[in-house]
Amino acid sequence: MKMLRFRSPSIRSLDQEILCTIRLLDDSELSCSIQKDTKGQFLLDHVCNHYNLLEKDYFGIRYVDPEKQRHWLEPNKPVVRQMKSHQPYMMCFRVKFYPHEPMKIKEELTRYLLYLQLKRDIYHGRLLCPFVEAAYLGACIVQAELGDYDAEEHPCDYIRDFKLFPKQSLKLERKIMEIHKNELRGQSAALAELNMLQRAHSLETYGVDPHPCKDFTGATAFLGFTATGFVVFQGNKRIHLLKWMDVSKLKFEGKTFYVIGIQKEVSTKLVLTFHTSTPAACKHLWKCGVENQAFYKCAKSSQIKTVSSSNIFFKGSRFRYSQGGVDLLFSPVQSPARLLRELHADPDIQAQLEAERARDRAYERTRLAARSQMSGVLTNSLRLLSSNERVNACMLSVVRFVSVVVGVLLVTVPALLLLLESDINWSFLHEIRQTPEFEQFHYEYYCPLRRWILCRISMAMENLWSD
Repeated sequence: MKMLRFRSPSIRSLDQEILCTIRLLDDSELSCSIQKDTKGQFLLDHVCNHYNLLEKDYFGIRYVDPEKQRHWLEPNKPVVRQMKSHQPYMMCFRVKFYPHEPMKIKEELTRYLLYLQLKRDIYHGRLLCPFVEAAYLGACIVQAELGDYDAEEHPCDYIRDFKLFPKQSLKLERKIMEIHKNELRGQSAALAELNMLQRAHSLETYGVDPHPCKDFTGATAFLGFTATGFVVFQGNKRIHLLKWMDVSKLKFEGKTFYVIGIQKEVSTKLVLTFHTSTPAACKHLWKCGVENQAFYKCAKSSQIKTVSSSNIFFKGSRFRYSQGGVDLLFSPVQSPARLLRELHADPDIQAQLEAERARDRAYERTRLAARSQMSGVLTNSLRLLSSNERVNACMLSVVRFVSVVVGVLLVTVPALLLLLESDINWSFLHEIRQTPEFEQFHYEYYCPLRRWILCRISMAMENLWSD
């Protein structure tokens, strides 16, 4: 297997190489060696170049952490920072966004990769379908793999060699053989794959990557995101479909996931609440929802409104998608610590710093020599005067700092309370509240802090009344 080494552009060059293995949709594997600062986009580009794939935006790379939680590899972050497992890294190349109309895909290669993904979805039970539909999909797969039925080449139980469904009954195999023999004769592999895509696209679970959770009654449910909108399944039955245009907010707090939308029939606000097994699963669910909504809802990138975020309050990256030639724009916020490290790595800056340190050392030696030559009262007086000047300068600096902090708090605290607590729905406030960064700050930091403060106030009041 050919190994490819990537070295991402950075100021520092790291010699240590890390082995990555990416499992493709046909279960073959592609290996490459990366550096510690190689970003996820390099791996995605590596796989797409391996395929000569042009329509890249439907695909992503998925991995599983040691706690068995699945994640999508983020293109704008270093791979090493995202992976929590031990080396060598194992990942999977998968369809991340299922095309809304697969028949309109331009590239035959893209359709073939989608076909392989749907084969996996059928086998792993993600693409649920009734008996008749299952038989037709299975027959399309057999036709694409074997071609026309030939009594001399195919024994009576030839379907058993195909592991198509998680529960493959004898009755289903017979129905698949019947359709393969009679209905699909003469179809090429490409046409059989196309017919399979067309039939799979009509199913309710097409494109659904189910997230297990509990609803507000404690019943088990599976959440998913499709090109149409947000869906909820209980068993094999879809109980909710909220179209993207009717979804106003997706948010999470701890292990609780909220979907806020509008019921057009009665024009009322709708809030759906679900509980996941872990906070990490809830965050992954929320992130998948936000990315799918951005991908499918916006017809072009100009419809996506971005809000600059500060590294003080928000973490993560800003992103936008546009359909058609789906344009991914990731704008990571560079940390102040990294900027300082890069600045101090400059030789000119290092020379200036060394010169300043030399001047400081010379000044200190001169000051100590002068101090040792002074006698008695004069020395003590000068020391006292110098000490008073330093104290005064220090106090002035403290007063200035406190004034600046108070001024900033007087401006930012009311603004944050206006965003977090008020129901004012001005357009610019509404846009800020809908950003993923604000949602994450609100539900990961602000809500726990508010609960803690209220709890302490309540305890203090109880103690006061008991006294």
